Amino acid sequence: MNAVAVFDTALDRAAAGIPAAFTARHASGEVYRFDPAAWCRDTIAGDDALIGCCTGHTLDVGCGPGRLTSALSHAGRPALGIDVSASAVLLARRRGAAALQRDVFGPVPGAGRWRHLLLADGNIGIGGDPLRLLRRCRQLLAVDGRLHVELAPAGTPAWSGTATVRTPDGADRVLPWACVPLDDLPELADATGMRVVDTWTEAGRWFATLASR
Repeated sequence: MNAVAVFDTALDRAAAGIPAAFTARHASGEVYRFDPAAWCRDTIAGDDALIGCCTGHTLDVGCGPGRLTSALSHAGRPALGIDVSASAVLLARRRGAAALQRDVFGPVPGAGRWRHLLLADGNIGIGGDPLRLLRRCRQLLAVDGRLHVELAPAGTPAWSGTATVRTPDGADRVLPWACVPLDDLPELADATGMRVVDTWTEAGRWFATLASR
């Protein structure tokens, strides 16, 4: 089971009402908890402000079951979700969201023209290399575009690289991932030619908006 299969299995379980939460443990000892059941809800507290930031064409990176992509579409805002998980894309489409099975680091429709990008639900961890991910997001954005990111709370230990996931069958799998706290973001943004233009917290969640310098 590779990293994609870990998410496929977890989302299939969550959609079937079977407990699907899992954790990823980094070599530093830090633990990151994933909750696919929450992603399958229609909304999570704190979503409204994030959705409100997206006033134009939006790419939802790591869209999962399409909670945010669907909400944007229902609000009359053009949105596309991408995810490496086939199960995620299927669930998103069942919600009526436009979604494609794509790796953010590969070919993506509309590259360089997106007005907004979302990295919600901790998806700044995708690939285990936040610098690489932010650089790629900058490439996908229009010149005046905005990247909206959900982060770990300020003061949380940062880590990146690979973590170990214990799957429901009891096996250990390697997952490229990262944890980025809010207070680490300005340095990361600067290193990728971006700047932090806004930060906020809501319902225990931490967010920031970035733009190109």
